[in-house]
Amino acid sequence: MKTICALLAICFLPFAAANAATEQEVVNQSASILRQFKRMPERGIPRSVLRNARGLAILTVVKIGFGLSGKGGQGVVVARTGSGWSGPSFIGTGGAGWGLQIGAEITEYVLVLNTNRAVHAFSRDGNFALGADASAAAGPVGRDAAAAITPTAAIYTYSRAKGLFAGVSLEGAVIATQKTANHRYYGRPVSAADILSGSVPPPPRASVLGRALER
Repeated sequence: MKTICALLAICFLPFAAANAATEQEVVNQSASILRQFKRMPERGIPRSVLRNARGLAILTVVKIGFGLSGKGGQGVVVARTGSGWSGPSFIGTGGAGWGLQIGAEITEYVLVLNTNRAVHAFSRDGNFALGADASAAAGPVGRDAAAAITPTAAIYTYSRAKGLFAGVSLEGAVIATQKTANHRYYGRPVSAADILSGSVPPPPRASVLGRALER
């Protein structure tokens, strides 16, 4: 029984870590992740892919496991509007499982939303499954000359891992809009659809992410 309780505690550690960050810390971290992905010319996201993106989702996911496994993460999604990039809408993911998964890992994800349908999936004030509600595939990497292609999936996924972990992918992960976080950040109840459509202007403190998006 003690072993089971300990393993369950391990599974819920990522959720506690994910919820510890304030909304502004999540925005700052998302801006930092995006800048780091742009600095990898050989293995990074091609500029042409970013230029044509309808939106971006940026997530930090913590995974911990020893037989039982747990994962939790937070991040933001933004979309292109008629007047530039929208403000951030907060998203989260989490889950538990069983399998040959031993170790711990922090993985940073950038999801390139290639279609309006993909943006719509993130605009729901609810949950959706990555790969089920919008097709997802590993995105092309490298220089523009090798990436001037028509998108083959609604969502391109890019990841960078720190630490060691075996057997887990973000494919099939359930991603949820964090309505409470949006309420706190914007100071009033706002929907993900209103944020991503540009109906709700980005607050000044979101400019750190805006600068990372434009560079």
